Amino acid sequence: MKLTKILFSVAIGSALIACKNDPNTKATEAVAEPEVKKEEVVEDKFNYVVEQVADLKILRYQIPGWDKLSLKEQKLVYYLTQAGLSGRDIMWDQNYRYNLSIRKALENIYTTYAGDKSTEEWSAFETYLKRVWFSNGIHHHYSNDKIKPEFTKEYLTGLLTETKTTLVKEAVDVIFNDADNKKVNQAKDVDNVAISAVNFYGPGVTNDDVVSFYKKMKSPNPDKPLSYGLNSKLVKENGTLKELVYKSGGLYGTAIDKIIFWLEKAQGVAENKAQGDALGLLIKYYQTGDLQTWDDYNVAWTAATEGNIDYINSFIEVYNDPLGYRGSYESIIQIKDFDMSEKMAVLSDNAQWFEDNSPLMDAHKKEKVVGVSYKVVAVAGEAGDASPSTPIGVNLPNANWIRAAVGSKSVSLGNIIHAYNNAGGSGRLKEFVHDEEEYKLEEEYGQLADKLHTALHEVIGHASGKLNPGVGETKETLKNYASTMEEGRADLVGLYYLMDPKLQELCLVTDWEKVGKAAYDGYIRNGLMTQLIRLNLGDDVEEAHMRNRQWVSAWAFEQGKKEGVIEKVTKDGKTYFDIKDYQKLREIFGRLLRETQRIKSEGDFKAAQELVEGYGVKVDQKIHAEVLKRNEQFTSAPYSGFVNPVLVPEKDENGEIVKINVTQPKDFVTQMLEYSKQYNFLPEVN
Repeated sequence: MKLTKILFSVAIGSALIACKNDPNTKATEAVAEPEVKKEEVVEDKFNYVVEQVADLKILRYQIPGWDKLSLKEQKLVYYLTQAGLSGRDIMWDQNYRYNLSIRKALENIYTTYAGDKSTEEWSAFETYLKRVWFSNGIHHHYSNDKIKPEFTKEYLTGLLTETKTTLVKEAVDVIFNDADNKKVNQAKDVDNVAISAVNFYGPGVTNDDVVSFYKKMKSPNPDKPLSYGLNSKLVKENGTLKELVYKSGGLYGTAIDKIIFWLEKAQGVAENKAQGDALGLLIKYYQTGDLQTWDDYNVAWTAATEGNIDYINSFIEVYNDPLGYRGSYESIIQIKDFDMSEKMAVLSDNAQWFEDNSPLMDAHKKEKVVGVSYKVVAVAGEAGDASPSTPIGVNLPNANWIRAAVGSKSVSLGNIIHAYNNAGGSGRLKEFVHDEEEYKLEEEYGQLADKLHTALHEVIGHASGKLNPGVGETKETLKNYASTMEEGRADLVGLYYLMDPKLQELCLVTDWEKVGKAAYDGYIRNGLMTQLIRLNLGDDVEEAHMRNRQWVSAWAFEQGKKEGVIEKVTKDGKTYFDIKDYQKLREIFGRLLRETQRIKSEGDFKAAQELVEGYGVKVDQKIHAEVLKRNEQFTSAPYSGFVNPVLVPEKDENGEIVKINVTQPKDFVTQMLEYSKQYNFLPEVN
């Protein structure tokens, strides 16, 4: 599971220190994006902002602690980063069948066109190319809508001719027409597979095909169900359904062979046997595509907790599959921040207390929460579904039985968060808070509240609860609602405990009540209003995290309105939400958490559908129009992503690496073109 787009600072460290030394000392935090301001801390001369284009802000990040790594550790990071980038084009092809053809054509135009580059149409072409790069394809990375070019089809055809660039007619047409408009379509009462453009399924494959195909598959051990469909494309050949498995010699095999090459080098410099053994299983998985090997790898990877370096690599998150079976390729290389991880371990150490004291039905509580870990890490490189748009927190593995039996790894990407917080802000906060008290709470406690919410979401939320005996995996029972239900459930765990004095008892905060108030204000404000700046007027909410923030907030508002807990206020023609009773709102969050866990534990698809469709999909058009109008005064882009630092090895006369230097790319364009040149391992059609 990944957590995205809720940003916060690492100020919790100062809160912990303050709590231990002086209970009256208050931590200092900045305001969370999209209401973020620059941290008022030690001056940082590093230039975090690369550029802003359309609705995107491109940032860069540093790798703190790099010089403290040994040469062997630096080699490990370098090899793992190269492995991750080697699979980059897999993500492009998974996102849409024409993405690689379109990208290569656009890049050839960009690098060879010798005509007039001062025109509005050329500027629009450049903007379109950058948006396509950012989204790993022609569909928006967040909304899933096809990106609309602001130049004409005739202009593109002319560019293709002038640069002698070949692009098949259907690929040219699809850039401009209404075909394949939605990468992932999770609308109700439609054939989600058939009308989603994502390239996980071949032509003619339907929802019913997918469900019936995997219903016939039985895991050798029902208590340890295999992740069927995770690493394959399902197609119809002569009317018969068939999986094309991602593996060496299979689908994406040429890129996977490069991944294996670099993973083998990484295994040769592993920090310890456990890490090396896990890498060996990952290599075997890529060689065979065997899902039992995938589970064996995840068990070994979860248990390999020693060392300074860790990584994520493979087909993992299922958000891009409308039915939640197939994993998108991603890679994140991490260097541990031991100081912050030690401070945050307090949540892991008390995971059982949170489970025992949750509002869940007793039958849905875990008797023993196993192996929960939470670490703050510094990212050293990302690829695939994690780049340029990156998560800020990750909790893996996703298999429920592994999480229950072995545990999980939960990380916060500390240097990514630091870069977000130092990249400047938009000043939206004052526009959308109800009053000065809410503003001051957000300024003083908002970022700490977000930090804690993320930690509680990842460490406690995803680890909590259990399925009823005999109930299948959530992707099978809740289907297209599985992802948003799980993210909402984890959010609700965090919300419930953010207004709990236990946090102060654990020295995580110095004023639990004010932190909780700031958290509740911010969540309701974002879920019902500010996140709508990311949608065009008239759009439904599609992305899983946006949906869960809306259905949680909207359900809580409906209940709170009846009970006098939340009031919708209009002042000077502007709408605000004012929380009147925070403790009662906590009770409401607790009731919703109890019900959400029941739905998951029982596999109640009908209840999940009613909750998500009833509260999480449709947008109040009047409020949406108002939010967009109020937001026009702010120029900061609503979406941010990153270029990656470039690791450059120095070699001696024998070709042996003697040092690895960290450099920054010149700009976004340079890195994207360099990636396409260096990691071009797939044909245009796969």
